[in-house]
Amino acid sequence: MHSPNHVMEEPALLDELGLVAGLRVLDLGCGDAAIGRTLLASGCRSYLGIDGSTEMTRAAKATLAGTPGRVERMDIERFSAPPRTFDLIISRLALHYVDDLDAVLAGCRRCLSPGGRLLITVVHPVITSHEARRSTEQARTDWVVDDYFHPGARRRDWLGNTVTWYHRTIEDYVTALTRAQFAITALRECPPRPDRFAGDMAELARRRRVPLFLLLAGSRA
Repeated sequence: MHSPNHVMEEPALLDELGLVAGLRVLDLGCGDAAIGRTLLASGCRSYLGIDGSTEMTRAAKATLAGTPGRVERMDIERFSAPPRTFDLIISRLALHYVDDLDAVLAGCRRCLSPGGRLLITVVHPVITSHEARRSTEQARTDWVVDDYFHPGARRRDWLGNTVTWYHRTIEDYVTALTRAQFAITALRECPPRPDRFAGDMAELARRRRVPLFLLLAGSRA
């Protein structure tokens, strides 16, 4: 089965990144920092990954071994940097775990240079709205959207653990970015990329049924 990240979120992100040569990059919630290695190979001036997980920080350092990329273990909501420190900030599938999104976005704007860009992906709000219990490990063939206009914490099972994410509507994300004085330059729902399915048309059809990811990009005036 093809990872939805690989066939939906990643291609949309790479499309929006564009040229990164010479840019100072911050990655909030960097995970294993695989994108950091890609950005460094594409000529970015520097890369700093931030993640609150000890395990992910360790994995990120291994990924970046032999490169000038750096990783720090820190919760996203606690990170701060001097003004104009970065030219590009990315955050992949992390900000739906953040309660105080306004504070994080304000911090991003402060540490971006004028004209700098913010690029985020989150789990799509139709998914975060409601967690339907599943009685099978088979591939999901239906999805439930409920309580969509009730933002706030949702608890769900993930890899044997209970995690909390914060549901927001698409409008909520757009409003938060504009409130932080970002000019929105892109909004994408990351449709599946046919060339990434290796001819598996049944899986492509399944992935076309519902959006799983939301991408937003903004620039700092």
